Amino acid sequence: MGGHFDIEGKSIQIADKEQLTLATDFWQERDKAQALLRQINELKESVKDYRQLKEAFDDVSTLWQLALEEDDESLAVEAVAELKKVTKMLSDRELSLLLSGEYDNHDAIIALHAGAGGLEAQDWVQMLLRMFSRYAENHDYKVELIDSLPDDEGGVKSATVSIKGRNAFGYFKSEKGVHRLVRISPFDSAGRRHTSFASVDVLPQVADDNEIEINSDDLRIDTYRSSGKGGQHLNKTDSAVRITHLPTGIVVQCQDERSQFANKDRAMAILKARLLDRKLQEREAELAQIRGEQQEIGWGSQIRSYVFQPYRLVKDHRTGYEMGNTDAVMDGGIDGFIAAYLQMLVNSKK
Repeated sequence: MGGHFDIEGKSIQIADKEQLTLATDFWQERDKAQALLRQINELKESVKDYRQLKEAFDDVSTLWQLALEEDDESLAVEAVAELKKVTKMLSDRELSLLLSGEYDNHDAIIALHAGAGGLEAQDWVQMLLRMFSRYAENHDYKVELIDSLPDDEGGVKSATVSIKGRNAFGYFKSEKGVHRLVRISPFDSAGRRHTSFASVDVLPQVADDNEIEINSDDLRIDTYRSSGKGGQHLNKTDSAVRITHLPTGIVVQCQDERSQFANKDRAMAILKARLLDRKLQEREAELAQIRGEQQEIGWGSQIRSYVFQPYRLVKDHRTGYEMGNTDAVMDGGIDGFIAAYLQMLVNSKK
């Protein structure tokens, strides 16, 4: 495992980079200094992961040896259970090695929008929001609702959430695109099968202000009364905030916080993420032009289908990966889809 994860090489890099931080002029170029410190922290996290994994493996090995020596079946059962945990840890670490994007280690912002279909599509957005939240919780990510537009009849027209944790964007970027649901609608008294669509946008959160610079003269900031739930306070004060970035026409808003200042801060975070995403798309378009590729810069294509009737199957149309256990998928079990997508990206670069 040490060779697989290049622990020796990472340790040397840490020592070399930490030596650079001792220079008297280290902080003269603040942007470069912060970037170097981020690199050091990422390398240290990798070494820490390996050491924890190795320690866990050694513990299982010792427990198994003890079970054999004492012919203790209960210890053997315990060792097998612990080995499954170690195997999961190893699998997660191997998956992280597939992350090579510049912003993969950033937090993520996920925006969901219901397609045509009214209540059925809005319910689908709510189901996807729960699926992503369950996946995040299972991987110790912090989920925060930034903005939402619930419908009086039920479901959610749109929602924006923040996912905070290591490599959040790297994993969730696989979910960007249109998700299709096929099922017998619980809202159709005739029991007919419906097809619903929801778009999912995934953005890397800006880690440092120097990643995206915004001129205050380029912004138009409007306040208005929140239309969401929140009691009398939201109805009596102009706490909701809408920010328009005039050069690009990008509009973001937040109304889920009670404070206008809190809503403004969150709206600015979304704006920075969208500007960063725009920069990445422009860069990708330039590279595609240089390579002579025909590449669509957009997220309108359908990436995955979730079929509940007449059979049960979730299939990713980009990778071909599929699962028949739709209940597990909707409960956050999308690890296989993410792994297949990341492997596809790696293979495409070979």
